[in-house]
Amino acid sequence: MMNLEKRQAFFELLRENNPHPETELEYSSPFELLIAVLLSAQATDISVNKGTRQLFKLANTPQALLDLGEQGVKPFIQHIGLFNSKGKHIQETCRLLLEKHGGEVPQNREELELLPGVGRKTANVILNTAFGQPTMAVDTHIFRVSNRTGLAPGKDVLKVEKQLLKRIPKEFLMDAHHWLILHGRYTCKARSPDCEQCIVEPLCGFKQKTGKGKVRGNI
Repeated sequence: MMNLEKRQAFFELLRENNPHPETELEYSSPFELLIAVLLSAQATDISVNKGTRQLFKLANTPQALLDLGEQGVKPFIQHIGLFNSKGKHIQETCRLLLEKHGGEVPQNREELELLPGVGRKTANVILNTAFGQPTMAVDTHIFRVSNRTGLAPGKDVLKVEKQLLKRIPKEFLMDAHHWLILHGRYTCKARSPDCEQCIVEPLCGFKQKTGKGKVRGNI
C-alpha cells in the first residue's frame, strides 16, 4: 500500500500530465450530464456521445425529453447497450425531475439515488462533475487502478471509494476521479497495462508489470 509521500507524488505526476482533467462524456448542463451518465452504463463514452450529440439538439430538458417519449428517444440510443431499459429510466427520471425538483437536477446523493437507474456511482459522477463536490465514483477502471497500484486496495467498490476519499491528499480530491478513470482507460488497462509508458510506474506496487523482461498481468 502506498504511503503518504508516494500518494502525493502519484497525484502530482497525474496533475502535471493533465492539469485540467474532464469527463469524456459531452454535455452542457447538469441535466445533459445526468442523461449521458444514465446511458453510459455498460457502454462506451464514444457510443453515448454519438447518440446524445443528436438527441440533445432536439431535446435537452426534462420536459422536452418527456414530450419526445420512449419511441422518440429510441432512434438516438438504440445502438447503446440496454437501450430499452435506459429509455424507460430516462422517461421516468424526467417525470420525477419535473414533479419533485422543478425540472432541476438535485444536488445531494439521497435525492439523486431516488431517480430510476441512478445508483451510488452515477450519483457520485453528477455530484463531482456537475456540482464540484469531492466525491469518488468507483467504476471498473478506478477499482482496478486502486488495487493494482496499491493506492487504495479494497475487495468491493464501496471499500475502495472510502479508502480513496481517506487516502487521496485533499488538494487532489476534486479531480482525482477523472485522473484515475483516464489512467485506467488508456494506460493501466486490464489485460495489457502499458507500464513502459506509465508516468506513475516508479510509484506503483503492481508486481506483474509489463515491459522488457516483465510479465503481463491482469486484474
